[in-house]
Amino acid sequence: MAPHRSGIKCGSLIRDLRRRNGLGQAELARLVGTEQPAISRIERDLVSPSLDTLHRIFEAMQLTFVLQPVRLQDRVPDGGNQSIAELRSDFRDLTAEERLAQAAQLSEATTELASSAGP
Repeated sequence: MAPHRSGIKCGSLIRDLRRRNGLGQAELARLVGTEQPAISRIERDLVSPSLDTLHRIFEAMQLTFVLQPVRLQDRVPDGGNQSIAELRSDFRDLTAEERLAQAAQLSEATTELASSAGP
């Protein structure tokens, strides 16, 4: 069995934000100070970017991100009425296909919400 590797999986978010900002991978890479293949690897979730790299990517698009620690038994900030532990438990009960379908639906909904918010 392969070792479990956790990391920041944000490829689709970075890709959606880049496209919404009208940037190609090469242009974003230039603004970040890296090469286009590095952006491609991040967007395909082949590598897990460091927080410093994420900060540079977001800054290049005139954005920022906020990290907020939350206890697992607490409710999701500005979210629903379930605790994070309950949400994780529900997620573990899904099959791989159900997880992918749910992730795709969430990605579409998030992208739609973000695009309706405007620049």
